[in-house]
Amino acid sequence: MAIDLNRWLEELAAQGGSDLHLAADNPPVIRLHGRLERLGERDAPLSAEAITEAIAGVVDAEAMARLRKTGELDSAFELKDGTRLRINAYRQQGDFAAAIRLLPNRFFELEELGLDVGLLRRICAMQSGLVLVTGATSSGKSTTIASIVNEINKTQALHIHTIEDPVEYRHVSQQSFVTQREVGRDTESFAEALRRSLRQDPDVIVVGEMRDLETMTAALTLAETGHLTFATLHTSDAVQSVSRIISAYPAMHQAQVRVQLASTLRVVMSQKLVPWANGKGRSLAAEILVATPSVCAMIREEKTHQMRTAMQTGGEHGMQTLNQSLLSLLNRRIIDRATALEYSEDKALLLEELEHHTGQTTKRKGIR
Repeated sequence: MAIDLNRWLEELAAQGGSDLHLAADNPPVIRLHGRLERLGERDAPLSAEAITEAIAGVVDAEAMARLRKTGELDSAFELKDGTRLRINAYRQQGDFAAAIRLLPNRFFELEELGLDVGLLRRICAMQSGLVLVTGATSSGKSTTIASIVNEINKTQALHIHTIEDPVEYRHVSQQSFVTQREVGRDTESFAEALRRSLRQDPDVIVVGEMRDLETMTAALTLAETGHLTFATLHTSDAVQSVSRIISAYPAMHQAQVRVQLASTLRVVMSQKLVPWANGKGRSLAAEILVATPSVCAMIREEKTHQMRTAMQTGGEHGMQTLNQSLLSLLNRRIIDRATALEYSEDKALLLEELEHHTGQTTKRKGIR
């Protein structure tokens, strides 16, 4: 049967969903507040031909040719009403499939992100250094960076230069001058674009993803040479993010990279979107590492295992562990206990903290 893609995308937006999945011999599926749900009739699986036709209807001929040749495609497209979407099309079992992401049609104000606003404002005021936003797919990394960049765009006269695959949020120059390059369309690769970017006189650089050693090296160099550099990594916590960068290098270069990273790193925000107790939305839970002098010393001296303690006790600097963030959401009754445990990276410690909190509450209730 023919695919009424516009209707499904409208329904996705109306329900507050984030993604539409299409695969041959399956009905369409959406991701709603983090969970998958079928969309449409169970007895109406999609044909491979209809999916191919739908993909060809939203990407240009060059992108479609690339998909047929490589079996992979990342692109973005726009509906008539201005809604922007990201599409990842791929070949599975010989047929094309697609995951289509609905991109928010507005930037979030800093106060809406669910992060420490004071820390976010300090980031916006930074002149140089590396800010990492990490997390799994669909954890809100692009939204966080785009919202910070939007704040800089509104308030400072700088050249903001983004390199993305694909461009997700389109920035219109305000106080700042904004240029955006898309890998595969405007440039061959992240690494190549980053090498060229120094000649483009940027103040702020956004790297869509640090995928390989070459990109990591270029991003560190930019941060070291006086540019405020934002980048994403697919890592699950802040400590792992630091370790991932260091371990990407050969052993003989790791000492040098530790020194370079200690001098350039400013903040690591590791994010998860956690479903509400009422099932009607999600909130951001984030682990935050701020590169204080003591944290930088831990990076240089191969003591990254101590950074978790620094996060637990570094609240005055804006730091927090994921467990502390989850406990805050739990105490405000935004999420429930089972969800907090599900999303925790250290469930044993969270259980201890929950039992301690329960004990304190019981003790207070017994006071007369």
